[in-house]
Amino acid sequence: MAKLLDDVYLKPFENAIRGRAENAFRRANELTLGKSLSEWASAHHYFGLHQTKRGWVFREWAPNATSMWLVGDFSQWKINPDFELFRIHGTDIWEREISKDAIKDGDNYRLEMRWEGGHGERIPAYARYVVQDPVTNLFSAKVYAPQRQYKWKNSSPIKRPSFRPFIYEAHVGMASEEGKVASYTEFRDNILPRIKKAGYNVVQLMAIMEHPYYGSFGYHVSSFFAASSRFGTPDELKSLIDTAHGMGLFVIMDIVHSHSVKNERDGLSCFDGTDWQYFHSGAKGWHRAWDSRCFDYGKTNVLHFLLSNCKFWLEEYHFDGYRFDGVTSMLFWDHGLGDSFTHYGMYFDGSMDDDAWCYLQLANRVIHEVNPNAITIAEDVSGMPGCAAPIKDFGMGFDYRMAMGVPDFWFRLAEKVRDDNWPMGGIYYELTNKRAEEKVVSYVESHDQALVGGKTFFFQLADAAIYWGMAKHQNGLEVERAIALHKMARLATAALSGGAYLNFMGNEFGHPEWIDFPRAENGWDYSHARRQWSLRDDPGLRFKPLADFDEVMISSLASERKRARPIHLLSNEPDKILAFIRGELMFIFNFHPSNSYTEYGVIVPPATKWKHLFDSDEERFGGQGRIQKAQEYNPELVNTGSELVQQIKLYLPARTVTVLKHIKK
Repeated sequence: MAKLLDDVYLKPFENAIRGRAENAFRRANELTLGKSLSEWASAHHYFGLHQTKRGWVFREWAPNATSMWLVGDFSQWKINPDFELFRIHGTDIWEREISKDAIKDGDNYRLEMRWEGGHGERIPAYARYVVQDPVTNLFSAKVYAPQRQYKWKNSSPIKRPSFRPFIYEAHVGMASEEGKVASYTEFRDNILPRIKKAGYNVVQLMAIMEHPYYGSFGYHVSSFFAASSRFGTPDELKSLIDTAHGMGLFVIMDIVHSHSVKNERDGLSCFDGTDWQYFHSGAKGWHRAWDSRCFDYGKTNVLHFLLSNCKFWLEEYHFDGYRFDGVTSMLFWDHGLGDSFTHYGMYFDGSMDDDAWCYLQLANRVIHEVNPNAITIAEDVSGMPGCAAPIKDFGMGFDYRMAMGVPDFWFRLAEKVRDDNWPMGGIYYELTNKRAEEKVVSYVESHDQALVGGKTFFFQLADAAIYWGMAKHQNGLEVERAIALHKMARLATAALSGGAYLNFMGNEFGHPEWIDFPRAENGWDYSHARRQWSLRDDPGLRFKPLADFDEVMISSLASERKRARPIHLLSNEPDKILAFIRGELMFIFNFHPSNSYTEYGVIVPPATKWKHLFDSDEERFGGQGRIQKAQEYNPELVNTGSELVQQIKLYLPARTVTVLKHIKK
């Protein structure tokens, strides 16, 4: 793999690149005094409520506090001197040892805190289980005693050298077809088998960290060490992950360290009465677009909190890695809002938060020290050089970066460009456009594209016909077009992906409409916060063939153990033909809306023979079955006028992709 500094356009910024990396190493040494960074990132073992041989001990970091108490079921929710915390001499840490029988498993509790000029109720920052009262809607921490420790049955899968992630992005709460908040247990029993059968090997779970507002998609976190209780108990989440591991599935989660909910009682904002404890003070500490708080990554105690949080989920829940949310927002003081990132100078002009860059590299170090098999993905739209480059090459250390321009490209084509003007070279370029040193996660759509005001890709293509034209016996032009292009776009993206491929739950079968969680504005309606699996399962509807195609697509690509680079064979703009080879497979796309071609010549490497593997026009995939299955293609010697080439000739129906497999002699 190419090194970051091999890019000639980065040479003018070499000192800045080296400087950032050296600063991260220097900061790590300052924090750990030369010891293991992952060992240092263990604040969760010290802070919060812990059971000891003698009883209980509770600790909290609160520099501005003047007094503090634990209150809860054990104190009849009143301030009691038996539960008063005291500042450890010479520190900003508050502590109390409590007798064994004073607190019991299942007790609810919170903090009562006072500071100069004020006081407030707070959820402990390191609370591991937080529940919401169904009557008052107030949150409280809940004791989840260690003696009830989960017994793990399965080990995490091993990330082999040939491993290629096929990621199934999912939201536990909206995974049921019923209009309700689904549970960890229901996801384990009902959805994991679907993911496994569909061929995906990584489950990416959204909204795991506790968040007070369900409609936030889990991106306004309040309790960073607590698994959301609206889906079930900590042990039920562990059982979900354990079961997935038993199926050979990796499980990663969205980790939100880019910002924090502004709530003061439930979250970290003004935790000890100041606005600067965990965050930047003043305007810098507020993300105006997201109405949330921005961490100060330069503070040692904030690094201790966040890096320990990275370790916690791997250690306690056996997650296999993370998708880091909002990396662009973290890296730039203006959060990258409205920036086009058209030249390299924008990464080195003082607009970046170098402390955030340092934190992200330290986070990758901690994660991979704790679990060398871990997967880390950066949601970065800026194209930051070095984001997915190895730390040894002065990179940030992420394994993958989200290729966020790809879905924008597909939706722009579907919405604004006539089919006969779709650019073949443009498609190939967009799907292979990445920095040499990085791997990316490619996708047609994630949850982002279907938020309120948006549509799924299939809905964008089919529009209103999705409601009345999806019966198997119907053959409307709008639906035929949507079905064909949905399959072609997804296969082109997956086949050309520069590392990994992602799909959002249900979109593999063209899930209709958009995503909208229940809220006051929609009358607390759940109809758009669920997945209509019955559409996928109904043999009388044309959603099922889309899912069946996706299943074959994933299994065929996953079977290619050697991840070779794509070889571009053909981009014929007038004919709308795109062809390329990836490993042992050849892909020939005819994007033309009406023209089919017989005996269409495609130049292939010398002395290669090919066999039909599958095509998108098969009847089982909702097509017309116009291509003969299992036929073999022997190359012919053709004189182009300037050279002799080997060529195979194929029948290429309109809006169809054909996949051939190399036959070894």
